[in-house]
Amino acid sequence: MSRAHYSITFRSDIALMDVAWRRYFAPTDVADYAADCFAEFARAGFRPGYLLRMDMSQSAVQPQDALAMFRTHFSGFPVARRIAVVTPSMIARMQVQREMTQPYLQIFAAPDVALAWLLEDVAAPA
Repeated sequence: MSRAHYSITFRSDIALMDVAWRRYFAPTDVADYAADCFAEFARAGFRPGYLLRMDMSQSAVQPQDALAMFRTHFSGFPVARRIAVVTPSMIARMQVQREMTQPYLQIFAAPDVALAWLLEDVAAPA
């Protein structure tokens, strides 16, 4: 699924939810984005324990009122096994660290490095 300011792709072969943001979100954008994420997650047949890559490299730091809406609309979203956030911006990195406190989250400057880190988990012996 792709919209003007984000895309959501699911790769069942590696249990990856791949999200790319292309700009900041206004508070009014978040509800539709969250609805798309929930709907596409269910449509793809994903379950908790998936891998998530959020590429924020083309988006700005998010406004505070939008952050509040993200917290509201993503409450109850299925939990990932690992989250890789991509942003070269130091300010965006600090915002992500403040908002997303999961211990299984890492921040990267490049999408390919983020994906490699996510896939290390897939290749790890049980």
